[in-house]
Amino acid sequence: MNEERYSRQVLFSPIGSEGQERIRDKHVLVIGAGALGTGNAEVLVRAGIGKLTIVDRDYVEWSNLQRQQLYNEQDAKIRLPKAIAAKKRLEEINSTVEIEAHILDVMPEELLNMSMAVDLIIDATDNFETRMIINDVSQKCSIPWIYGACVGSYGISFSILPDVTPCLQCLIEEVPLGGLTCDTAGIISPAVSQVVAYQTTDALKILVEDYESLSHRVVSFDLWKNEHTSMDVGKLKRKECLSCGDHRTYPSLRYENQTKTAVLCGRDSVQIRPASRHSVNLLDISRILENQGKQVERNPYLIRFKVDSLKVVLFYDGRALVHGTKEIKEAKSVYHRYFG
Repeated sequence: MNEERYSRQVLFSPIGSEGQERIRDKHVLVIGAGALGTGNAEVLVRAGIGKLTIVDRDYVEWSNLQRQQLYNEQDAKIRLPKAIAAKKRLEEINSTVEIEAHILDVMPEELLNMSMAVDLIIDATDNFETRMIINDVSQKCSIPWIYGACVGSYGISFSILPDVTPCLQCLIEEVPLGGLTCDTAGIISPAVSQVVAYQTTDALKILVEDYESLSHRVVSFDLWKNEHTSMDVGKLKRKECLSCGDHRTYPSLRYENQTKTAVLCGRDSVQIRPASRHSVNLLDISRILENQGKQVERNPYLIRFKVDSLKVVLFYDGRALVHGTKEIKEAKSVYHRYFG
């Protein structure tokens, strides 16, 4: 390891040489490669994390460039999947870090498999279904995770330690979390940076195993309104909680509780998952579409074409995004018309 690279971090006494070695030996899983995900990933890679796995279901769009710091205009032009674009940029930042990228809409089975050798999970998602899956995987596998969300100029963060703090399921009825599931009010980049600062600071504390420095408080703020709140939630841990209580069933890991079709937050788009995840031959499908008179754009990871006023994006795992509608029935009709 090049000590000069991390010299300023090593000089910070709560980390030091021993802490830096611990960081190098750890593996962090970041779920989501949007604003929070790219911010968290860059800080951890610059800090010298040993391995970082980043997972995202989407591709880079022009509206992302205002706040998603790892991407550039070329990524948006070719609609590069965020996980791939993030991996490329992170490897340029620090070639000594092992970066693993997955183009996935995370489901329990995949997350359980990916978490086998993970020391920490960071939430950088845009929906509560995925967060609840992360929460149950965290509790089942005894892996710490850090919740984070932001919208407008508001943000919130909380670090969850299995068997120590309340889990997200415990907090749902008591802490106002629900309004952050949909980015319809816009967002300013400083709000992202503030949440990332809270998440990555706690991440470093966990990675160097300085658990005593964690506050165990839900932190929220509104930068525009000059408001800041820190809430002690220790007493909210519930023995009857189905995720972290005495009789756990991990409800979000059950198949019947998983949404197969969903309207994406803040966008006129519907995501459709196939009944079973399977690889599709994008080249063959694009040729069939072209023979039907469709103009198809493609890269190694996805194809894109138009159906009337709708734009359809198909990934190699059979998952599709239908842009231009919030009507699930309409989106499913298009999907089944072209992909069976």
